[in-house]
Order: sequence, then structure tokens, then C-alpha cells
Amino acid sequence: MHLIKPLWLNHPGDLKDFEVYSCHVSPDGSRLVTAAGDGHVRIWSTEAILSSANPEYTKPKQLAAISHHSGTIHAVRFSSNGKYLASGADDKIVCVYQLDPHAPTHVSTFGSNEPPPIENWRVLRRLIGHDNDVQDLGWSHDSSILVSVGLDSKVVVWSGHTFEKLKTLSNHQSHVKGITFDPANKYFATASDDRTIKIYRFTSPPPNATPQDQVNNFMLEHVITEPFALSPLTTYFRRCSWSPDGAHIAAANATNGPVSSVAIIARGTWDGDINLIGHEGPVEVCAFSPRMFHRDPPGPDNMDASGNSTQHSVTVVACAGQDKTLSIWNTSYARPFIITQELAMKSISDLAWAPNGETLFITSLDGSIMTMVFEPGELGYPASLHENEKSLSKFGAGRRVGIVEGTDALLLEESSKAGEARAVQGRMGALMGDGGASHSAPITNGTNGTGPALTNGASTPAAPTEPPADQRVEKLKQRVTVTKDGKKRIAPMLVSSASGIGESSLPQTQLVSATTSGARSDNPHNILDLSKPYDGFPKGGLASMLIGNKRKFAEIEGDEARQVERRLLNSARPGGAAIVLNGENGVIPPAAASSKPVDAEASKVLRPALVNPALSVSQVRLAVPKLRSVIVRTMDGSEPPATNGVDHTTGGKAQEDNVLLEARNATGPSRTGRPQDHDPARINCTKKGQSLWQDFLPKSVLLVTGNVNFFAATCEDGSVYAWSPAGRRVLSALVMEAQPVIMDCRGWWLMCITAVGMCYVWNLQTMCAPHPPISLAPILDAATHTQGPHLTRSPGIIFARLNSEGRIVVAMSNGDGYTYSPMMYVWQRISEPWWAVGSQYWNTTDSSVGNLQSSSDKAPVKEIDDQVSVENVSAGIIPMLERNTTNQFLLQGRAFYLQRLIKALISAEGYESFEACVSVAHLENRVAAARTLGAREEFKIYLTMYVKRIGAEGMKGKIEELLRSLTGDLLAEEDDSSNGSAKTKEDTICGWSKEELLREVVLILGKHRDLQRITVPYARLLGIVHERQDDQAMITEA
Repeated sequence: MHLIKPLWLNHPGDLKDFEVYSCHVSPDGSRLVTAAGDGHVRIWSTEAILSSANPEYTKPKQLAAISHHSGTIHAVRFSSNGKYLASGADDKIVCVYQLDPHAPTHVSTFGSNEPPPIENWRVLRRLIGHDNDVQDLGWSHDSSILVSVGLDSKVVVWSGHTFEKLKTLSNHQSHVKGITFDPANKYFATASDDRTIKIYRFTSPPPNATPQDQVNNFMLEHVITEPFALSPLTTYFRRCSWSPDGAHIAAANATNGPVSSVAIIARGTWDGDINLIGHEGPVEVCAFSPRMFHRDPPGPDNMDASGNSTQHSVTVVACAGQDKTLSIWNTSYARPFIITQELAMKSISDLAWAPNGETLFITSLDGSIMTMVFEPGELGYPASLHENEKSLSKFGAGRRVGIVEGTDALLLEESSKAGEARAVQGRMGALMGDGGASHSAPITNGTNGTGPALTNGASTPAAPTEPPADQRVEKLKQRVTVTKDGKKRIAPMLVSSASGIGESSLPQTQLVSATTSGARSDNPHNILDLSKPYDGFPKGGLASMLIGNKRKFAEIEGDEARQVERRLLNSARPGGAAIVLNGENGVIPPAAASSKPVDAEASKVLRPALVNPALSVSQVRLAVPKLRSVIVRTMDGSEPPATNGVDHTTGGKAQEDNVLLEARNATGPSRTGRPQDHDPARINCTKKGQSLWQDFLPKSVLLVTGNVNFFAATCEDGSVYAWSPAGRRVLSALVMEAQPVIMDCRGWWLMCITAVGMCYVWNLQTMCAPHPPISLAPILDAATHTQGPHLTRSPGIIFARLNSEGRIVVAMSNGDGYTYSPMMYVWQRISEPWWAVGSQYWNTTDSSVGNLQSSSDKAPVKEIDDQVSVENVSAGIIPMLERNTTNQFLLQGRAFYLQRLIKALISAEGYESFEACVSVAHLENRVAAARTLGAREEFKIYLTMYVKRIGAEGMKGKIEELLRSLTGDLLAEEDDSSNGSAKTKEDTICGWSKEELLREVVLILGKHRDLQRITVPYARLLGIVHERQDDQAMITEA
């Protein structure tokens, strides 16, 4: 053994070297990375370190110095695949770097003594998820996840592909100071100042994993407390290490009675009966050598016929800490076989083994970085890597979850994962904010589109197509001019001359698709669509709005000296403009403008409506709207124009093309002197100010509604009238038992709710009702019998409306949302606060919704009959009710105690799976609600989310039951085709073919090997496997 300590291997400072906190060696052994208090991550050549005694060595020593942290860096770790480098610091940020193969474009910083970098390491991501210092980092052995721990007691799991935060684990009660991964890739362990080591079980997430997919991943397996009951809290780190055979964990800062020790924790039982005793101070870092060793050199005496060693393999672990002593232990000896005391002037902070297992790098808080090189045979003789794999195979390393059921299962798995690589690229771009996801190939909704040809298992992205050349530009380029001396020349074209023709080099704004701009007024997306001309400018256009009108002042009668003009100019602030109006002869002050008569009369309350005596004995009493003088309704349900003719949303001129239904109640005194002899209510339908038809009603009008199919009005006496768009009465007056208080229409459906809580629904096309009148009492009285010491206020109705299928949807002030099932004659609760505080899917949609397109080639411009387009799914009924729950229950503070209960339940014994169960139940509730409402697009989106979740959790019973429910008609078809009989059952759900839904479900579940025994028979039934085989054959022939 010899020690190498070059003078140049440090983090230099002005007066002394900076404290070095961490080091690590790249998987290929060519680079050593160190981190220190100077905020730099320095990458060194290990070849230069080992050759420091050779004066003829002239290659670069420091490869790069990276400074992207604003504080002390506590941990640096290379990923196991060597692709990334991660660093964590006390600025609460984790930086991920990637080596750029191109040479660095910059030299050393001006004014610094840093040598120019040899390698170009650039920052790929800055991960923000901690509230305090980041103390340690760890990569899984397949580099699928990165885990960071810190002084905020959090353990944060990041995706190793997209670097999205997958989960935050808050099981520790104090600072977390160490993290180590199981080489078999089944567990990771974290060490904390709460005097525990917690073991977490995990399954490597796929590249396109989302936080919702990983809810049941990274679960706490065991808590180890016994060896650390008396451990001191003065250590900077608690860096533990997992043995290369996966059988043990070396845990730092343990105690055996009053003596500091290193606890060796056995896998499976997780007990710490073995202790390494000898250090005088707390041990801060342990590091197992990555290789296993044999006591004797390999030879014919200890080799079997197949060339495998018959010797018992041992592991080597190095320990160091506050006593400045390094000890190296071998599992074949009871005592350390190497002890080096006073190796540094301060505590040893980190240890890192080279991949060969015989070179150890040491860092200390005194700023020194040392290398300990062991002679061959000193630690033993390294076993082959096959020995490591053989030992780890006992714990399932390298083994996929589940067993492949055959070639059909592999083909199904390949079909399921065909689009995952493209999805990862799109998701990575979306997370990075570079807009790359919007340029990826769209995923068709409802069709199984064929992807690009596969070559060697990877998809070849198509080259971006260039925009067609503009002919005007080509003419300008080829324009020939004749000079004075008669020679022909091609005139040069300035760059600015094509600015209005070619595409600008400036960043382009990502505009919202114009397909959602024509949605109904209840559309939650309040986005200005810049793809259409904006007509909200004043007269004169944009220039007039920015510069102002340059018209002269008009001559005002009696003001020959233009005193008014001077006063307005002087009163304006410097740089401002006077407030004037455009007159016929020029600009005039507002006071001189003649007041124009207002065409539309502002609505005003006349009196309270007459109340039906039935309200005095009714169990349900709803507020009756007051009688107003003017009631206006537009045909398309949009806001009626304002009285001044200016659109309040755009500021421009109001659109007058819409058809208006206006009801005017009598406002003047009685013409006969008797109060009951008032004027009739006048119904007037107009378009562009021209009257289309007119009608009169004997009683005062309370409510009006209408659409392109009909208009309706309710009167004070409880009667309901309906007209066709041309003004023809389509039915006689409908008489209610009390005054109508809510009225809505959708398509040919008309809904009316009376003051006594009775709800009527009619279809005016077929002149029938889907169900008898129903009472709102079950949903209004639900909150009056809650458990509590006093009475509670009954909930009120926020809104009640119809959907395109004639279903009643009611939102309540207590956050609940209901619909009435005409098939089961009962109210059903769709949304409730329980989901809001317990489900992880609240106010979320699937990550792939943004990339979906309608199954039809051309989606309609408008959402016809309340059919929500998939690009605007948040305008659907279920999301609208969930937003009402959020507004009424969460934002108003009523959910405070319920949230406290949920948080307490999650950490209580027996409720470990509470959050997962509630989340799955919430998705099932969404699917059932969409089916009840007949919401086509919402049903498919929520079914996809549900299938992804139960597939990730491996709920075989639910999956098999779901597949059977979608397959019954397919099996019936086969029987019918053999018997020659016709189908008798419905083969659609919410307008979707069961076969189409089954195909998508099987493709989603196909990537889970533990479910392939269930999914492969369905894939054969649908012909997915055979189609895939045909595709492969075509690719091979090509």
C-alpha cells in the first residue's frame, strides 16, 4: 500500500485550501470528482493522480471546474451508467451535469487563476425540491432514479430520465445525512439524525414515469433503530454503504454501549448484531469496495471444470470519521487489517473506491485529497464480476418483474412500449419548457396509428420538413438590373427586405389552438386567441390606440378664443393626453358631447315575486327570483350585449348578429286603476335591432332561456311557455305547482326547478319526459343531519344545468356535485370534498391529454351540443363540478380539519395504503360518473388513467374483471357468427366500441410482465400480436 497526495490536488483558496466534502469516481475509473466549500465541482484525471510521481507525465490534470452553485457543495455522484453527474449544495438545489462531446467554447474566466477546461460539462437540469441544505445523493444501479436527502428531513426521488420529481418521502423526523442503494436494485437506505436507518423498497420506474404512476412505489419497508439509540448528533454526515454482494449495509455513526462503532446490518432480517469497534470518535462515512475478493490467487486448485472459482468470496469495507483515522476491514478477519491514524488534520468527509476495487480516494475537511493504492493481493485477489452477479442474482438483481409468457407476450410488450421513447422526449421537452413536446407526432385518440419503421429497436425520427419557398422571395433573389454602362447585374437583396415574407429568427409565440376559441361561455380557458384578428381596438386601429388621434379640436359654440382647448391641454399630465371624444367636426370635450338616447333599457327590480302558498308547508323551500323589468337571453347562451353597445370582454363594438329574446314586464301604473289589471308581459325576438317576432303573456315573466332549437319563458304564476325560433308556440302552457326558480336548456332538453324543490325535464322534440318529476330534498337535506353538537346550515344550489344527454347536474355550496340517473331513478354524487383531500388525482388530467387529438380527421370548430372536445377536456361536466368543490370547500377553509384528519391517517398504523385506495376509488368514481352522464371523451380519458394506475399497482383482480366486461360482446359475436344469429347486446359504452376500448386497455397493460398471463389471451383475440408480426415481417422485407 502506498499513499499519493499531490500538492496540486486540492480546492485552493486565498489563505488556505477549502474544506473538501465529497468525492466520487466515474464508472470507467478515468475521472475523480470532488466538491468543496468554494462552490466548485472539480473533475480530475485519475491517470494524472496515479502518475503524479512521474515527471514526464504531461497530460492535463484538472479536466473541468464547474461552478453553478451559490454555496458549499456537500455531495457529488456520477450516475451508474456514466452519463450524468449530480451535485447537491447548501443552496437547496441539485444540479445535474452532462458531458458535451464538443470542445468547451470558453476559456478560463477573466481574472481567475483557473486553468482552461479540457472537458465541457454543462448543466442539464437544476432540481428544486428541498427546503434546506442537500447533504447526500445516490443513483440507483440502473440509473433510473436519483435520490437526494437533506437537512429538511426529506428524501426526494427524481426520475433518472426526465429528472421530474416522482415522490417526496417525509418519514424521517430529523436531518437526513446519508443515502445508499442496494446493488440488486430492490432497496435504498437513508440515515438520519432521528437515530434511524429507513429501508425503502422500490421498482425501477419506466422512462416516462409520472408522479401519479409512482404513488405505490418507494414504500417504507423497515425502520432500524437499535444500533443508533445513543448515537451522537455531532456528525456532518452519516454516509452508509451497501456491500457489492447485496447482503449487508455498513452503517456509520452507530454505538455499542458507550463506544462508537460501525453497524453491519444483514439484509432481510435488518438486524445489526455485528459491530466494527475500534474508532475513538464517531464514524461519518463507510464505503464497501465494489469488487469481491478471494484469499488465494486463482489457480487450478481452486477452480472447477467450468472455470469458476470454488473459493469463498469476501468483501472489504473502509471506515473513517471524526477521529481522523481510516480503518479497512475484511469479512474474513475479526479485526481491521489496516489502520492509518492521523491521516488528516480534520475529520475525513468521504471515501470513494475506484472500479477496480484496489484504489481508494479520501477527502478531508482540512482540504486534502488523498489516494491510497493497494498492491495486488494486499486486500485479496479480486473475484470476477460474474461472482458479483451470481451473488446478486439470489436477491433478484437483473431479473425483470414477472416471467415472459412466450413470444406473443414479448410482441405485446413491444407494442405497448412502441411510443414510450417518443413520449419521453416530448415529456422532457415539456418539463424543460422548450416547447419540444408540441412538435412531436400527435397521438391519435381512438385509432391505432402505425408508427415509423423500427430499426434495431429504436425509432428513427423524421427530418423536419422545410417550409415551401415563397415565389416572391425567389423573384427578388433573381432580379436583374442594368447598370449605366449597359452591364447586367443581379441586384442584392437586403436582409430586412424579406422581413415581412420569411420567417423571423426571433422566438415564436406558442399560440393556443383556434379549435377551442368557439367554446361555450362556461369554458374555463380564458385565453386570448392571437391566431384571429383582434377587433377590440378603437377607431383608427392599433396606431390610433398607441399614438392617439391627431384630429384638431372642433369649434365649440361660444368659445371663439379656444379657452376649452387650452385648458384641456394644460390639465393633461406631461406625456399624457387629454380625455376627448370624436365629434363630427373634430375632437370635443366630454361635457360638450350630446347625450345619446340609450336603446336598451337597463334592467331593474320591480318587486318580489308572488309566493305560492305551497311553500308554507313544503319541506324544501328555494328562493324565488325577484321580478325584473327586462330579461334578455341570447340564442347561443353567450353574454347579452351591454346597454352602451360596447363589448365588456374586448372593449370593441358588441356583436349584433346574435338573436336576442327579450321579455319586458309592465312597469307603469295600471291603465284601469286596479292593480291586478297591469299590462301584459311583452316577448320580443330581435336580430341586428330588427324584430323577428313578438308575443304577449298575461302574467309577469320570471325567467327566460333558449337556444337554436327553441325559446322558453316562465311566468310568476308557475306556467312555462315555449316557442320555436320563428315564434310559433310549440306546446300549450305547462303548469307547475310553484314558481320556477331555475331554468336551463341544452339541445332539445328543457329543465325547470320550482320553489318547492321539484325538478322537471322535458324533451321538446319528442314531447316526453325521461323520468317523472323528482325532488331535490335528498341532496338538500344531506348536510342537516351531520354529526355535531349544533345544527348546521343547509347547503344551497350554486348552479343546476343539463348536459347534452338530458342529465341533471347540480352543484352545491357544500362542495358536493350530483346528477340524477334516469335509469336508476336516484341521485348520484359525482364530486365531494373527500376526493379533494384524499385523492392524488384531484384537479389533474392525464399527462398525455395534451397530445391527444380527436379520432375524427377534422375536429369541429365549435363544441356542438355540449360535447367536450378532448383538447379542452377541462370544460367538461366532471372537472367543472370538481372546480366547484375546490372553490366552495377548500378555498373557503371548510376542509381544514378534514385535511388534518387525512394527514394523521396517512402516518397511522393500518392506514398505509389509505392514499392509494382513495386515489383508485376516485378514478373509479370518475369513470362511473362519465358513463352515467354519457360524457364520451371524458369517459375514455378517465378510463385510460384508471387502467394505467391499476396496471402500475398490479391489481390483477380488477384488471381481469375489467377485461371480461369489455370482452363479453366479442365472445358473443363469435358464438353468433357460428350460430348465424344476430347480436342482442349493446356493444358500445358511451359511444365507444367495446372492442376499441379493449384494444387500448390491452396495449396500456402490455408492458407489465406480471400481467401478461392475463393480457396475452386478449391480445390474441384482438389480433394485436398478429398485426405486430406482420409489421415486423414488412420491416424485415424492406
